[in-house]
Amino acid sequence: MPVLREASSEALDRAAARSVWRDYAAGAMILDLDDPSGDVWFVIEGSVRIQVRTPAGRDVILSDIVAGGMFGEVAAIDGAPRTAAATALVRSRLCAVPAAAFLEAACSTPAACLALLRTVTAILRRQSKRLVERETLPVRLRIYAELLRLSRPRLSRAADANQDERVVSPPPRRHILAARIGARREAVSREFADLMRRGLIAKERGAIVLRQPAVLRHAVETELEAEAGL
Repeated sequence: MPVLREASSEALDRAAARSVWRDYAAGAMILDLDDPSGDVWFVIEGSVRIQVRTPAGRDVILSDIVAGGMFGEVAAIDGAPRTAAATALVRSRLCAVPAAAFLEAACSTPAACLALLRTVTAILRRQSKRLVERETLPVRLRIYAELLRLSRPRLSRAADANQDERVVSPPPRRHILAARIGARREAVSREFADLMRRGLIAKERGAIVLRQPAVLRHAVETELEAEAGL
C-alpha cells in the first residue's frame, strides 16, 4: 500500500501481526456512522462505498474505494467516532489494521509520515472541492464535474475516433449519481436527457461517452470563477 511503502520493516511486521483479514458479501456493512473503532481498512479485493446520511434522510456518497485504497485513517488519527458509513459494493476482502499499529508504522520514518500527511491532505482537498461545487453549482454543472471525475480517456484504434473523448464505465445509475452530487434523481434524469440531446454525451454498451469533455470542463470552471469573482 502506497501510504506504508516507506515504513520501517520492523513496524510493518508488528502491524501485520495485529491485523485481521475479513471477507464481506456485496451490500454488507463494514462500518456505520458513529462507530467507535479506530481501525484502518485496506481494500485488497473488491470495492467499498463511503457515504453519509443527511438530517433529511438522504444518502450522500463521498467516495468509492477500490482495491489498493484505504479508509478509516482520519478516525485512527484523531480517535473520534466515525463520521461516515462503509459498505461493500461487491464481494470484497479487506485487511483491518488497529489504529495504534497503523500510526506506529506510518510514523516509523519521515518518508512514511509524509506519505500519510499527503494522503490526508488529498482527502481534504477532494472533499473541499466537492463541497464548493455542491454549494455554488447548479445540478447541471455538478453532473458535468462528477462525470469528468469518474471518466477516463477513451482508448480506441478506430481511425475516426475522437481522441479527446472520455468514458465512464460502468455507467452510474441515476440515483447513485444523484447521491454523489447531492441532488434528486428526477433532476439528474432531466439533465442527462438534455446532455444527450445536445450531443455532449452518448450511451454505449456498458459506458457513457463524454463526446466533448472540454466543453463540460470549461462550463464548470467558468461558473466557479464567476462565483469567486475572478
